[in-house]
Formats: sequence, structure tokens, C-alpha cells
Amino acid sequence: MSHTTNGFVCAHHHLYSSLVRGMPAPKNRSNSFIDILNNIWWRVDAALDNEMIYWSAMLGATEAMMSGTTCIIDHHESPNCIEGSLTTIADACKVVGVRVNACYGVTDRWQNDQTLRSKVSPLAKMTEAAKRGLAECDRYLSAGGNGMIGVHAAFTCSDETLVAAAELAQKHSVGVHIHVAEASDDYQAGARLESIAKDNWLLVHSVHLDRKLKGRIVHNARSNMNNSVGYAKPTQWPNKILLGTDGIGADMIEEARLAYARLREFDVSAEPSTVWQWLDNGRDLFPEANDDVVTFNYDFSDSPWHAAFTTNMTVTDVEIAGEKVLVNCQPTRIDINEVRAKAHEQALRLYKRLT
Repeated sequence: MSHTTNGFVCAHHHLYSSLVRGMPAPKNRSNSFIDILNNIWWRVDAALDNEMIYWSAMLGATEAMMSGTTCIIDHHESPNCIEGSLTTIADACKVVGVRVNACYGVTDRWQNDQTLRSKVSPLAKMTEAAKRGLAECDRYLSAGGNGMIGVHAAFTCSDETLVAAAELAQKHSVGVHIHVAEASDDYQAGARLESIAKDNWLLVHSVHLDRKLKGRIVHNARSNMNNSVGYAKPTQWPNKILLGTDGIGADMIEEARLAYARLREFDVSAEPSTVWQWLDNGRDLFPEANDDVVTFNYDFSDSPWHAAFTTNMTVTDVEIAGEKVLVNCQPTRIDINEVRAKAHEQALRLYKRLT
């Protein structure tokens, strides 16, 4: 028995996180969202180099494709390896055959003296690191890359940087891809973005958003639970909702199942069709996914009521743009064992830098 669907879209990924699973526990205990950023993610970001970025993207894209995700909207940060990083990610995804929309997440948290600030004053001046991040987005898009203008979050950016990012997005006729009110630490995000947000922006998380903003909201149920930031209640907003993973893989059917369970806990009258519409909405940004073909080993893979409760559905074959990139669960373009081995080598290099 088998059935086909269109390709899926991960509307918010951090491909570099492919190297992080299995890393040694941080020396300091994390008791808050800011602690998690300081103890884990901002240390990882700062340790990345070009080779790590390439193989993490290669592994992440391969695993995405093997789960039926043919298009990825990626948000990247590597403050010590900014220039060319988006091209590195795009090149890795191209080898696998997966489409990617890439951006560099600009931030002022790295001060000009290389010290790190967990929060940045709205009145601060734009840092050199933020200028370099914007320049990387500009370079990549000007060269024909498919992407957006990335911003980490309002609480790590000055108003000057937020406005510059919005202006650069308008220059390239693209949206801004930004974490919004993920935790209470970013509670001012709505007020600071209200006057500059546009309909083509991606508002990621929006857990503590206090007002309606223009843009699409990207819900990341698993990550929000993992970081203990609360439930985003996406159905409270009139915005179009999309689904992302925030870097925890790119199995969108699995993400949808968890998002539905979380929604159901919040609203017992909710039906799976609501969350499966969030999945479909990702194809607005990547309409090419509608031409991709994903084959499951289950007859009812396109039925929300079946898929929401059938946890052992497996993708067996994937066609992207007419090319069979997965046949009988095996990638055709790359050697999955080599990719995993190379990524493991880079993961060990990363872990060594973090000790």
C-alpha cells in the first residue's frame, strides 16, 4: 500500500543545528530562555566555520528530503563566519536536490569589542557585526540567491538595525525573517516592529506577541515546548499560520502531529485539518513544492485525520522537479553514509571548540 502527497515546506529551520544533537551538556545549568541562548546556541553560532556550515546543511537537507520536505526556509547565524555563509548553505542544498530560501540573522548582540550582550538597547548604534550580516544578505540576494533578510530578534537589535533590515528587504522585494516574542524577554517586539512589519515578513514563534502585526506567523510547537517558553496560541491571530521546526529536524508530518496535539490540549474542539492547513500554507512561499511528489507506505497519507494519528508512516520515494531523489528510502544524489560520516567529523570539531 502507498499513497502520494505534494512536497512539504519547513517554514523555519536552522540547518546548522544538525551538528548540535549529541553535543556534551553545557557546563552551566540553564534555568531560563536567555540561559539556553547564552549556554548553548550563541556559543555554537560563534564556533561555526565554513566546513561545519556546509556539512550541517548537507545533513539537514538530506534528512529533510528523506522525510518528504523538499523546500526549506533557513535562518542562519555564524558571527565568525559571515561572508559567503549563505552561498555555502545553498550549495549544500543544491547537491542534495532540496530547495532553500536562506537568510543571515543580523544582530547587535556582538559588540564592536567582541563582547556579547544578551539584550541590546533600542537606542544603541548598529554594530559592525550587524552591518556585515546585512551585507551578506545583500550580496547573496544580489547574486541571484533565493532568500530573505534575516534578523535574530528585536531584543538583540537596535532600532537602527531593525529599520535597516526592513529597508534592505524592500530594496530586494523580499520579506524579513525574524524571531518575534519567542520568550518574555522579547516582550517589546510587537511595539518595536509594528510600524515596519510588512505582509511578506515571517514572524517566527510569536509566543508572547501582544498585538497584531503584518506578516505570516511561523509556529514551532516542539521547540517552544523544549525551551519552555509557553504555547503560542496561533489560532488567536488572523494571520496566515505556517509550520517550522526551529532546527529540530525537518519532518513536517511529525511536526504537524505534535502541533495538533498541542492545539488539542488548548482547544479540545480543534480538528487536524487546522494544522494541516498550516502545512499547506508553507507552499505559498514555495509553490514549486506543489509539483513535487512524496510517496508514503500508507494509503491515507493525505488525510489529516489519518496522518495525525498514524505515527509509523514512512516516506519511501521523493521526486523534486521531476527528478527521483529518493528511491526505496535511499537518496540517489548522495551517499547518505558519507554525509553522516562527514557531518560527524564536523560535529566533533565543533564540540572540541565548545569545551
